[in-house]
Amino acid sequence: MTSWSLSSLAYVIPLGSFVLTWIVLTIVIRTWSDRILDHPNERSLHQRPVPRMGGIGVAAGIAASVPFVSQVEWWPLWLGAVILVGISFLDDIIGLPIIGRLLVHFVAAGGAAAGLLLNHSGVGWALLAIVAIVWMTNLYNFMDGMDGLAGGMALFGFGFYALAGVLSGQLPFAVTNAAIAAAAGAFLLFNFHPARIFMGDAGSTLLGFLAACLGLVGWQLGIWTLWFPGLVFSPFIVDATVTLARRLLRRETIWRPHREHYYQRLVLSGWGHRRTVLAEYGVMALCGGFAVLYQYASEEWRLVVLGAWAVLFLSLAIAVKGVEQRIQPVGS
Repeated sequence: MTSWSLSSLAYVIPLGSFVLTWIVLTIVIRTWSDRILDHPNERSLHQRPVPRMGGIGVAAGIAASVPFVSQVEWWPLWLGAVILVGISFLDDIIGLPIIGRLLVHFVAAGGAAAGLLLNHSGVGWALLAIVAIVWMTNLYNFMDGMDGLAGGMALFGFGFYALAGVLSGQLPFAVTNAAIAAAAGAFLLFNFHPARIFMGDAGSTLLGFLAACLGLVGWQLGIWTLWFPGLVFSPFIVDATVTLARRLLRRETIWRPHREHYYQRLVLSGWGHRRTVLAEYGVMALCGGFAVLYQYASEEWRLVVLGAWAVLFLSLAIAVKGVEQRIQPVGS
């Protein structure tokens, strides 16, 4: 596709992604609302069974945009995404062993990392990328536990990716991320509290996988340093990583369901879904702003930006602890 024709479709492609996601999810809710339900468990914050097929709508909206904007060099990424959606949707339907799912995650990540980095950055970077992709894929799934949260992170995260693509003149990259953000926005129409549908593993693992892989693509294109995607998605990265570390230090079984993420603790302390997710959106916007500031700052000011970002999360952790101490838990 020529740059002129892509420019003419720069708004149409994300709109098409939004509309197709909305259509698919409308059909799913109307025809399959009593199937593949997410029942409340030890990890859940919801009180009633909710269908968890939303990821299919998100994946459909994204897939509709890929042929129009993707560079040939990015196709290993999309092949890995197809594999991941397939195994994750199967897990949503029948449930699969953790080790089996994890092996497929490594296969998808390995194919994407090899295709994107092996010839350009070497084996060392490719191996590091595999670990990062697998971790991002799974942590996004860990963080998908509250109405509007995972969809909101995708809307903000890929929205900032798209903005960076525009500012750097990388239009195909910008439109690709705008289409993903648009699909997430359509999903949020059905997922904001009280949610009518969840995205399930098919959606959450896909978004985590794309966040990591497109973060690497942006780095390879020279759009940003690796700090940029890390800062953009840090609301999920920090919460999931710190929570995992705390559980490891207590020698807990880390793959068992729990409600110890910071957002879960806020909801259980009386804040509720809506107030908590709106606060999370504010944090996402701030982190995206930090990422843009970091990217365009001098070396000296980059340290200041990172310091402010660290203070933000330290302050948030202290604030959540304070809320827990002041408010009697009332459930969700």
